[in-house]
Amino acid sequence: MTGEIAHALSKPISLVTIQLMKALLLSEYNRLEVVDLPMPRPAGGEVLIRVEACGICGSDVHGYDGTSGRRIPPIIMGHEAAGTIVAIGPETEGGANQLSEGQRVTFDSTIFCGQCSYCLSGQVNLCDNRQVLGVSTPDYRRPGAFAEYVAVPSRVVHPIPRHLPFEHAAMIEPLAVAVHAVNLSEVKEGSSAVVVGAGTIGLLVMQAAFSAGCDQVFVIDVDSSRLDLAQQMNASAVINAKTTDATAEVLRLTGGKGVDIALEAVGSSATIKTAVDCVRKGGTVTLIGNVVPTAEIPLQAVVSRQIRLQGSAASAGEYPRCIQMVASGEIDLHPLISAVGSLADGAEYFGRLHARETGLIKVLLKPEHTSDQTPEHCNE
Repeated sequence: MTGEIAHALSKPISLVTIQLMKALLLSEYNRLEVVDLPMPRPAGGEVLIRVEACGICGSDVHGYDGTSGRRIPPIIMGHEAAGTIVAIGPETEGGANQLSEGQRVTFDSTIFCGQCSYCLSGQVNLCDNRQVLGVSTPDYRRPGAFAEYVAVPSRVVHPIPRHLPFEHAAMIEPLAVAVHAVNLSEVKEGSSAVVVGAGTIGLLVMQAAFSAGCDQVFVIDVDSSRLDLAQQMNASAVINAKTTDATAEVLRLTGGKGVDIALEAVGSSATIKTAVDCVRKGGTVTLIGNVVPTAEIPLQAVVSRQIRLQGSAASAGEYPRCIQMVASGEIDLHPLISAVGSLADGAEYFGRLHARETGLIKVLLKPEHTSDQTPEHCNE
């Protein structure tokens, strides 16, 4: 671990009070290593969280190999996490969530300012000063939660019930993304929908669409194992686009009309076209997938059939509802968790996910906290 990397990843810390933690560092593209780094100290308005579980997102995998351009090394990735508050920064108020040391929490991946016009209108996902946990770009670097500890603003933190496992609480972030997309789609009771893409987000979108009032939700993918999982999770029908004309099958299932809503959770020209082709005239196509910077759309079909194209970015206030949905059993996260490993297993699991290993949906990493050190009090 070089001094340059440590400096890039940490806030200024008094040399007398440095405490170290284990972190999974993307030191260069396609290279992850567990290293010792200075433990962050919460600044004003922040809390320090002992991380108990952090999920590997598809965007992390695309950052791992450099294709997204949003994980410039060196960086600690990870934004789907949960843990326990161990320290509160100076002048940090508990606020509406009544935060305190020892509290079990999860937290939003969107670090919003709370002061711009978008934040003040409730559209925190569109914040003018938005940063994302575990992301580094030419404009900013925000260390993430593949580490023993992470510091985050108190305004993005949400308490979780004592009975909710940390592994499930770490998945509130992708669930909030799914629920936000469904909310934007303006589902009406008895609506029909198709979800294109049966990864973590797609399968959560399927459950969220049912919860919002859809009577039928079809799922399209090219991976038979993911479609099998969607079927086990009560999809109305699953369609393998590799072996079946997906559009023709959706039209057959809807009596030639098409679905009311298509939710696209891949992010490619081909899958966007499928979503557009499957929706009825006057229907809605909500775009969630964000893998490539540009994609083609079937313009004449969108215009002549008066289809509404709706983009969906992150989440904006859905966390409390999502925590309730999981805690009550309304949303079932257990089938989506393929594996749970330690930070030391991180490089292996990233490699397997990058290779698109069959059967791997959501992998969670749990710091071992072998030293179990207590952070120094920060409210002095």
